[in-house]
Amino acid sequence: MRLLVLGRGKTGRIVADIAHERGHSVRVLASDENRDASALTAPFLAQFDAVIDFTSPEAVVGNMRACLANGAHMVVGTTGWYGQLEDMRALAARKGAGFLYGTNYSVGVQATLKLAKELAKAIPHYRFSISETHHVSKKDAPSGTALTLKQALQTAVPGLEVEITSHREGDASGLHVIEARSENDVIELKHEAFSRRGFAEGAVRAAEWIHDKTGVWDFSEISSQLS
Repeated sequence: MRLLVLGRGKTGRIVADIAHERGHSVRVLASDENRDASALTAPFLAQFDAVIDFTSPEAVVGNMRACLANGAHMVVGTTGWYGQLEDMRALAARKGAGFLYGTNYSVGVQATLKLAKELAKAIPHYRFSISETHHVSKKDAPSGTALTLKQALQTAVPGLEVEITSHREGDASGLHVIEARSENDVIELKHEAFSRRGFAEGAVRAAEWIHDKTGVWDFSEISSQLS
């Protein structure tokens, strides 16, 4: 496959490395080469089977508009833009694009989401909270993953109150802790990423999955189908 990676940051570089390891041809486009999505023309995008975006909340919306308007197959790992989600879904549908988005491409996080729902169903009378810690350069807070965990808990128990506390420290790749507390005990469900590799590998596998498909999916909907 021919992959285009948008973003030459820490995660983008790991995405490119993993794509090479899996036998793909990769072009990485840094932000200074793609100001205001100017590089994402139809002829340029036609060279690639799929696009993976790990840029920033400021850049990603323009990138999505350009890619989806040209019917590209796109995997978006950037977070902090979900106020535009319905517009992007509609654009992808109108243009016959392939659009896959998600707050976290780690297979371990997807398992944690399922466990969170089961925990909430088992003890709905407990007090739930979420603590998340990321690197200091992460701009959105709470993290997209923390918001997705909260959504999972509230899907299991509608009306459940869940407070999120955010921390930005050093180069932390990502720590999420769900706490369920009563007067008698406390239960914790924790996911800690040791590096960005798990997110990057999931994104590359997602690109392999979507490269020949048309439609719109959240990563959580298809993660179990990845090979």
